[in-house]
Amino acid sequence: MENMVARLVRAHLGDRADGVLAQVSVDPAADTPGEAMATRSAVAMALTLCLFDDLLARVPTAATYVAGRQAAGERICFDHGAIRTIRFAAGPTGALPAGEAAFTRLLAPLGYEMAAVYPLPALRMTGRAWRHRDHPETIPQFFVSELHVDQFDDDFADVAQRIFGASRDPLDEAAHAFLRAIEQGPAPFDMAAAALPALVAAFGRQHPLPTVADYEALRAQSAEAAWIATEGNAFNHATDRVADVDAVAAELRALGQPMKERVEVSASGRVRQTAFRADTVVRTLGGGVGPTECAVPGSFYEFITRAVDPATGRLDLGFDSGNATGIFAMTRGA
Repeated sequence: MENMVARLVRAHLGDRADGVLAQVSVDPAADTPGEAMATRSAVAMALTLCLFDDLLARVPTAATYVAGRQAAGERICFDHGAIRTIRFAAGPTGALPAGEAAFTRLLAPLGYEMAAVYPLPALRMTGRAWRHRDHPETIPQFFVSELHVDQFDDDFADVAQRIFGASRDPLDEAAHAFLRAIEQGPAPFDMAAAALPALVAAFGRQHPLPTVADYEALRAQSAEAAWIATEGNAFNHATDRVADVDAVAAELRALGQPMKERVEVSASGRVRQTAFRADTVVRTLGGGVGPTECAVPGSFYEFITRAVDPATGRLDLGFDSGNATGIFAMTRGA
């Protein structure tokens, strides 16, 4: 019988599970034998694998890269996934809890804790790193950012309320029951498998697509808000932890891949990041004389190298506000 992570991924993805299970490394210590009970570590890893699979389905550049690594007999070390959320001046975001709370309500029961806060003032956003308590180096982190609507003008706030105020809540009773159970300890496999579709669905777009006029009104002040308007809370990017990000970037750039011009280096010098530029996607926006197909920035794939922190003797799992601001620019293309 397969171990728990594989069983959960297969329960959600069916035949597609073979692909992601062969592409991404899973720490055996974070997994459990395929018995009746699922630990929070196993569910957290299964959720991130399902979300990684979703990103590959939406980002052809990433899918091609990962397939190449797989063909070379290598697996991806999945470092973290990033999501963007909306926070109004007060109150929820439609039927969703405000900002990052829409995700902390599921990350915390799955064993994640908030590790650090990263102000992103140039973007009028705040980022927070959520790291797994049990296996922080091998279960992917979540970088959850909030866009602060109250830092923009009243016209922007009106448009944001019109779009994001219509958000629905994807978590059903099965998901809530599972989260209550897993917070107390391992939960039955059947309960975890039944909850997984709603947990995965939380990382999507919960509001209707905007009109062209509303999309452009957001984009005029915030490319990040416009991105959330079309892509929602999907993984903005997934990140491959590599041994030498500079060498990887040089190799991919030589192959003509759509790479960021430079590698971002943290203030400590221990965290180095770069990325592919976001793939373009087509979304059908409303308004005008009828629906309009618009080419907009989608998600992308990132690379990171982490050095050991001499103060702890362990891998530096931190992020950097400057790096994050530079990486976020990958979704600003038209």
